Amino acid sequence: MFNVMRLTLARQRRGLTSRALAELAGVTPVTLSRIENGKNAPDPDTIRRVAHALGFPVPFFLGDVCDAPSREGASFRSLTAMTARERDASLSAGGFAYLLQDWVDDRFNLPQADLLNLSSERDAARAARALRQHWALGEQPISHMIRLLESKGVRIFSLAEETLNVDGYSCWRGEVPYVFLNTMKSAERSRFDCAHELGHLVLHRHGGPTQGKQAEMEAQLFAASFLMPEADVRARLPFVTSLDQIVHAKHRWGVSVSALAYRLHKLRILSDWQYRGMVIEIGRRGYRISEPLPLPREESSVWKMVLEDLWSQRVTRSQIAVDIQIPQEEIEKLLFGLFKDEAPKRNIGSSGPCLQLVAD
Repeated sequence: MFNVMRLTLARQRRGLTSRALAELAGVTPVTLSRIENGKNAPDPDTIRRVAHALGFPVPFFLGDVCDAPSREGASFRSLTAMTARERDASLSAGGFAYLLQDWVDDRFNLPQADLLNLSSERDAARAARALRQHWALGEQPISHMIRLLESKGVRIFSLAEETLNVDGYSCWRGEVPYVFLNTMKSAERSRFDCAHELGHLVLHRHGGPTQGKQAEMEAQLFAASFLMPEADVRARLPFVTSLDQIVHAKHRWGVSVSALAYRLHKLRILSDWQYRGMVIEIGRRGYRISEPLPLPREESSVWKMVLEDLWSQRVTRSQIAVDIQIPQEEIEKLLFGLFKDEAPKRNIGSSGPCLQLVAD
């Protein structure tokens, strides 16, 4: 039977209103509205027209009910800048990620979630220290955020939204945590976004809404404390005399110049007067737009290993897309571009937690 939920999911993913889709598909707005509201069942010709207009295979619209992240359950950072269309398109991508994850879970054993419930912790910095202690990280810098979170059972996907209004978001699906990261951001921003969403996952799942000013402030403090532990920052930068000192030190913690300067100010290593001067200098040098001494972008270790194993079994990209019934381009956008390559090279590296996948 025709699945109305899947129609809405595909339409929102394309950023189309019902009227705009009706025009593209060559049907009347009333007809499409009645179909999407479940009042009329579409005939085969209408289904083909709609599928062609959306760029989705016909079987996608005949599949089982599929879920997607909800507006209330997802933590978006830029609600004021983001349009409803951008928000809905990002959430729809999450629905496709769920379909892909279910397909992979049927074939691989991935790490189970190992996150603490820190919703009762009133101090976000203390919560960050507690999670670091739980994961035996000590005070050392984190070399690879995505790899760390994947090893702790967090499912991480990319968002190719072509807009800076969507930083990313996180959510829980049952007992499984998800993080979605915008690939337009710099490597430094992406790392901080990853830590920010981790904060939402551990602080706000059981402790109230994931959105709002207070929740964002808590997640922001958690991220700063998690990536730049106070003891390590004070030991390495007991005093700062120039912006160049911050530029060269940022690599230790893998953060932006602005994030490190802000952290130093909050720790009172930089005075109010010094910090104001640093902010002006950061803007004058253009560091808000172009990060100095940029870091290489992090990639998913889990998806590299999964895809490498699938290619070795002669499972092709087109076969995966047919099984999941979504366009290949949507899978590519979710997997950091790794899906474009039929034979990804494994490059796990020696630093950071090691991941183990066991094929069923």
